Amino acid sequence: MVKENIRRLYNRAVGLLSEPKLNGAEPSSVEPNKPDAIYTSWLKEHPSALTSFQAMTSAMAQGKQIVVFLDYDGTLSPIVSDPDRAFMSDAMRCALREVAKHFPTAIISGRSRDKVYGFVKLDEVYYAGSHGMDIMGPPSHVNSYDGKYQTNTMDKKGNEITIFQPAKEYLPTIKKMLEEIKQRSCDIPGVFVEDNRFCISVHYRHVLSEDCGDLEEIIHNLLSEYPNFHLTRGKKVLEIRPSIKWNKGDALVYLLETLGFSNSSDVLPFYIGDDKTDEDAFKVLRSRGQGHGILVSSSPRETSASYSLRDTTEVLSFLLRLSRWTDTVLMSK
Repeated sequence: MVKENIRRLYNRAVGLLSEPKLNGAEPSSVEPNKPDAIYTSWLKEHPSALTSFQAMTSAMAQGKQIVVFLDYDGTLSPIVSDPDRAFMSDAMRCALREVAKHFPTAIISGRSRDKVYGFVKLDEVYYAGSHGMDIMGPPSHVNSYDGKYQTNTMDKKGNEITIFQPAKEYLPTIKKMLEEIKQRSCDIPGVFVEDNRFCISVHYRHVLSEDCGDLEEIIHNLLSEYPNFHLTRGKKVLEIRPSIKWNKGDALVYLLETLGFSNSSDVLPFYIGDDKTDEDAFKVLRSRGQGHGILVSSSPRETSASYSLRDTTEVLSFLLRLSRWTDTVLMSK
């Protein structure tokens, strides 16, 4: 019964995104607002992954293995005012499950790994939290990484997995800093301090503009006491992270290696993300000359991604198209 409900929901999502087109246009449910001239020009450099889908997937017909990487907030879930309510839709979950049936799939997020798993609730997917500093991946036999950061264990279903945490020695200090930033910022209305295990996220979406300077001063003063940490910025969030050479791009490379695609020419990675931190992964794909970075953005901006999608609705459409295309290829064989 559960499988029937999942299949029914998946088919419903496919139906909504594959209604008959009018004059060759995308269905109204995913049709973007009329773009302005600047956005139209930007699209020439970063074309839609939907209209470019056939060209992007042509490499698979040549025997390449697709591997799918995604950010969470702003990619699989809309950006919301309350970070604890960044729920993904059932349709998105079903589409992601279908993709993961065919391709190795991983989510690389700034959130804690446990929190992302709590939102997604799929065991078919690998998870990398804290901007890749907390990875749950396939069993690793890779010797190019320090063994003290890797732990081989079992998941809840008895499957062998590897936990990789390159910043684990910073954890006691992070816990101390978390309490300090909560105490120092408690008098600023609207601040939300989020524990993302290996990084601390200070959300200021609900902070008055006249208070933002005071909040930044508090954070900079705290960082002056902890020289092994630094500040990065996201969408209405300031993040305190250990100063180690590790980011989402490194997490992507690590996962490719543990999946058996180290220095392989037979792999085609896709990375879909909307945040500044995703640029590290886009740059890795460019430097490898392999795979496709896809930026989720409804406005033009500088990026190392090759393609674009406007919003989470178009991400859903892309994932559905990818899973349906795979089913069609398999049926034709």
